[in-house]
Amino acid sequence: MPGALVRDLALVAAGAALIGLSAQVVLPIPGTPVPFTGQTFGALLVGSALGWQRGAVTMLLYLVVGAMGVPWFEGGSSGLSGVTVGYLFGMLLAATVVGALAGRGGDRTVLRTAGTMALGNLLIYAVGVPGLMIIAGMSLPAALAAGVVPFLIGDAIKIALAAGVLPASWALVKRFQR
Repeated sequence: MPGALVRDLALVAAGAALIGLSAQVVLPIPGTPVPFTGQTFGALLVGSALGWQRGAVTMLLYLVVGAMGVPWFEGGSSGLSGVTVGYLFGMLLAATVVGALAGRGGDRTVLRTAGTMALGNLLIYAVGVPGLMIIAGMSLPAALAAGVVPFLIGDAIKIALAAGVLPASWALVKRFQR
């Protein structure tokens, strides 16, 4: 049992580090206060590869450590404030739900994996957009225009990339659990 716990903790820490590294890929988008980042790629991949429990704990670790000052949120920022905070909490929900669906076969084919991750991405928007509305004082149409529409193509690409590297991620997780 202690060996399994150590392996789980190592996988969680590695997953949080992957999300932190992914968050350093930042592309500002004109007309929106929300930047395009690699964080969603990391959150969806971690949820799928590690399952709902380790995925949720990974995202919690990522959020707590970032809130405590480690500069691993988008572009080297830290703290739980600003227009992206809702998206961060949406990633916690997404990693958990994607992990649960993957555990039930939502990652067994390319199409199912893409659908599972697309649902996860919708959950990120479902939490992120209301956060953007509150923090930036935007109406729903304005928040959708600034916090969803400019990201749709990029998020589709991130989902495709995450789905593409998922089999390699499973192999790493299985190898680590030996």
